[in-house]
Amino acid sequence: MASDEIKHDYHLVEPSAWPIVGSVGTFITAIGAIAYFQTIKGAPALFGLISGPWILILGALILAYTFVGWWRDVIKESVVQGDHTPVVKLGLRYGMILFIASEVMFFLAWFWAYFNAALFPNAIRLTTWPPPDIATFDPWHIPLLNTLILLTSGTTVTWAHHAIQSGNQRDAVRGLALTVILGMAFTAFQAYEYMHAGFQFSGNVYGATFFMATGFHGFHVIVGTIFLIVCLFRAMAGHFTPERHFGFEAAAWYWHFVDVVWLFLFASIYVWGEGAHAAAH
Repeated sequence: MASDEIKHDYHLVEPSAWPIVGSVGTFITAIGAIAYFQTIKGAPALFGLISGPWILILGALILAYTFVGWWRDVIKESVVQGDHTPVVKLGLRYGMILFIASEVMFFLAWFWAYFNAALFPNAIRLTTWPPPDIATFDPWHIPLLNTLILLTSGTTVTWAHHAIQSGNQRDAVRGLALTVILGMAFTAFQAYEYMHAGFQFSGNVYGATFFMATGFHGFHVIVGTIFLIVCLFRAMAGHFTPERHFGFEAAAWYWHFVDVVWLFLFASIYVWGEGAHAAAH
């Protein structure tokens, strides 16, 4: 029995079905998305059989099931089994840092596309940027409000972090709840802004670059809000302690990353790229 005792700080994960289930869900989601896009464009059904959004919905449900089950197992490994040693936590931190670095590269692509068109409009047969027929958003209206919302949410999530580090569960829950509310408010205002846009996604390079950059960020805000909602329920359940709270730390890192990206979007796309916007409202 003594020879079977664990004598290292690493966690050897038990066999799990989640990787294969997630792969199947991803494949079904990709096939469903292609079929749905073909349906929208009026093209024939994929393989003559698949059309409509139902395959896409099925794949999305399988992915959601995978996320919930896999993350539940990781939480169990940390809270119940105590398998997340300091060495394991260090590996998790490195993994989260690399993930955020990959996200930076994604946003770099959208910024590159925007600045390529904005700095060299003649290369895409435009005389000015923004194009003269585009009514841009007033940066000192909803965009400024959303900037204040995200900056405030950065302070509330930091408040929650300090509360967890000091063992104050009540303030941790309060800070997380406020952060979630602010994240939802940001998404609501951005949806309102999109509904009142004076341009479309298709048909012009300004709309394509604007919606890809800000929409991709908006998607990250939604993901980050869900991330924080999970952390809120975990904080209410008493999962986080001053010594064990990397799940929250990862969410806080992600949220601060979203904040910083928005500041660059606000400064470059809304303020620097401002044009005539009276007609947009």
